[in-house]
Amino acid sequence: MRDISVFSGSAHPELAAEVCAHLGVPLSPTRVSRFANDCLEVQLQANCRERDVFLIQPLVKPVQENLVELLLMCDAARGASAARISVVMPHYSYARSDKKDAPRISLGGRLVADLMVAAGASRVLTMTLHSPQVHGFFSVPVDHLHARRELAAYFRRYDLTCTTVVSPDLGNAKEAAAFARMLGAQVAAGAKQRYADDRVTISSVIGEVTDRDVIILDDEIAKGSTVLELLERLRELGPRSIRVACTHGLFAAGALKRIGEQPDVLEIVCTNTVPVPEEERTEKLRILTVAPALAEAVRRIHNGESVSALFDAARNE
Repeated sequence: MRDISVFSGSAHPELAAEVCAHLGVPLSPTRVSRFANDCLEVQLQANCRERDVFLIQPLVKPVQENLVELLLMCDAARGASAARISVVMPHYSYARSDKKDAPRISLGGRLVADLMVAAGASRVLTMTLHSPQVHGFFSVPVDHLHARRELAAYFRRYDLTCTTVVSPDLGNAKEAAAFARMLGAQVAAGAKQRYADDRVTISSVIGEVTDRDVIILDDEIAKGSTVLELLERLRELGPRSIRVACTHGLFAAGALKRIGEQPDVLEIVCTNTVPVPEEERTEKLRILTVAPALAEAVRRIHNGESVSALFDAARNE
């Protein structure tokens, strides 16, 4: 691929290297340093002039550090006369700040989108946003990929004749239904009410799960409180087996260990949109790669081809 430069921030260089391997292009070096006053400085150490520049950086812990680093990368590429700057952001953590559900509350999802555009981003490639309306926060084109194809390919190794995909809440039910159609499975959803970031209640599960193989599907798992609450409701209904799946395995505050310790959870499946430290992984964890999907989207963006064809392919599988 000619006239393309791919850079990675500090958040997930392993994923960036894998994307570049699939593209057949080198991962260009980036230097990140810190002034004595604690301010960051970023230098892109490869030519950007009149090139198609892709900056790979999921917003993961420490989110604010990685966000500022990404903004500085955008600014550096713009100052180096890049022809186009595409932000490849596999996980947009501020997508959870997507509505005014309390007085005088900030809309971080829109603010951070504005910051990226102000810094020079001319396009964004992301995966499994927390809610579809976040798309509208950006004033530049957004290509929104899903990990349904990768997750479905994994679960097709099992007998799915008696399977139900369960969404933890009604907000994610549409995504769960699309995933269930890919598997030829039934769909169910929990009736969830959230009181705080780590305190939720699920009063019931709508759908058939008794004596069935259950796949709990969510967009991300952070503290795991929703999954643990859903497991309690499911146990009351007597499923035959339980597996947990998500796109973004954040697993904060020991969530992976707590879910993995549940004896009736057979597997925890996530993708590598965010890094999962080796020391936190359990024998039940399965990590699927989304690098081929991201690489194909980058290739299509660079060549001016349709990225929506990737969505159509996933829907038809």
